[in-house]
Amino acid sequence: MAHRTRGRILDALQHVLLTSGPAAVTLESVAAAAGVSKGGLLYHFGSKRDLVDGLIDRLADVTRAEIAAAQAGDGSVAQSFLETAIPGKPEDSGLYWSVIAVLRAADGTDPDASAKIRGVFTEWVDAVHGEVADPVLAETIRLVGDGLFLCAVSGLPLPSEELRARVFTSLLARV
Repeated sequence: MAHRTRGRILDALQHVLLTSGPAAVTLESVAAAAGVSKGGLLYHFGSKRDLVDGLIDRLADVTRAEIAAAQAGDGSVAQSFLETAIPGKPEDSGLYWSVIAVLRAADGTDPDASAKIRGVFTEWVDAVHGEVADPVLAETIRLVGDGLFLCAVSGLPLPSEELRARVFTSLLARV
């Protein structure tokens, strides 16, 4: 039950970030959106900082699960990185946007949050660079994935599936 409540609170934080922006995030607003009391929220997250850390930890968990699945799967880490660059579920896109909103709100004033978020994204970069011997090719794969991710979460136009497949095939043939 406590784990579900904690998850519901993080869902509410994402919702508040996505619908009202970082300035609207207060313990009271998140508690109300989660359907818990402020005391209930504080039971799970002792402060607003802990709440934000919980959201970043959620992103880290998703990232680590994707990397582990890539390493255990039939394909390559580079292939998985490219294929997962476009969030498959709306809630995944919301998670990433929420974390980006936290990062933008920190705007250099919260170096710990910024460092944690950079660390999460660096895990994918390290996994790709660990698999792809050519650092230029590894970085090209990273930049293509990052570009696709940015387009997907911001609503910018994406290349067609056919063109993406051709780009992926071209890059992955050289891994």
